[in-house]
Amino acid sequence: MALGSNTKFYETPNHPYQGERISEEAGLIGQYGLKNKEELWRARSELRAYRREARKLLGQVDSAEADRETEEFLARLKRIGVLGENDSLDDILSLDVTDILERRLQTVVYRKGLANTTSQARQFVAHGHITVDGRRVTRSSRKVAAAEEDAVAFDSASPLTDELHPERAEDNQ
Repeated sequence: MALGSNTKFYETPNHPYQGERISEEAGLIGQYGLKNKEELWRARSELRAYRREARKLLGQVDSAEADRETEEFLARLKRIGVLGENDSLDDILSLDVTDILERRLQTVVYRKGLANTTSQARQFVAHGHITVDGRRVTRSSRKVAAAEEDAVAFDSASPLTDELHPERAEDNQ
């Protein structure tokens, strides 16, 4: 699908006003430093797609093709870090939207202690201070694979590499 098309990559809630849902969304937006509800809805839609695929695979008749598809799907989710090594297809149905949000670059930068807050982590990513495997990344919504997590660091050309920089996280000093 080409960028700039009129296709949304998320589904909006069914009802515009539900106080409980709105307060829950506000809490998640604050906790993960999201820009707007669209980013949360995109993560929920991604989770919904994973669950839909898991239900489809669980309903298939046992065959070599179904087993291969199941193994590929589980391997993909384990590679991006949504599932643990010992998790199975049934565990996908119990995933929460926070499992998806934890894999965002912005959250990984914050969890690694490179930023004081999730919002500051978003800013560091957007301003080009963060690299993944030595390559500068400016999309805070980028999914970080479990294998890449250790390769998230400050860009060598960034002034933030200096331990004494005033914006550095306090626990790194």
